[in-house]
Amino acid sequence: MATLKVGLVSPERELWSGEAKMVVAQTIEGSLGILPGHAPVLGVLLDGSVVKIEPANGDAMVTAMVGSGFFSVANDQVSILAEQAEVSDEIDVPAARAALEDALAAGDEGATLERRARARLRAAGIEA
Repeated sequence: MATLKVGLVSPERELWSGEAKMVVAQTIEGSLGILPGHAPVLGVLLDGSVVKIEPANGDAMVTAMVGSGFFSVANDQVSILAEQAEVSDEIDVPAARAALEDALAAGDEGATLERRARARLRAAGIEA
C-alpha cells in the first residue's frame, strides 16, 4: 500500500511525523485532500484551521489546529509548516474557551484570535 511521509512542524517543535494514508488541510483556496500519488503542490494554510492526518498504521486520526503557514506536497512527502500548531490531545479546552470569549469581546480586533480559538476547539472535538 502506498503511503505519504508526513511532517507537521511549528517553530517550537515537530508535532507529528510518520507514514500516513491521507492528509486533509484547509487552504486559502479551499479544503485539500492529499493521497499518495498527489501532484506536487505548494499551498498557504488557512489561519485558524484544522489539519487531519490519517496514520498508515491504523492509529487514531491526528487532528491539529494550525495558525498561518504553508504546506508542500512532492514525491509522496507532505510538509506542514505552521506558525502556530497544537494537536488535539494537548489542547486545554477551558483555556481555548476563555480565549474565544476574550476574542469575541475584542470585536474586529480579535478576529484572528477568534479564528484560532475556534480552531483549537474544533481540533479538540468541540464545535464552537
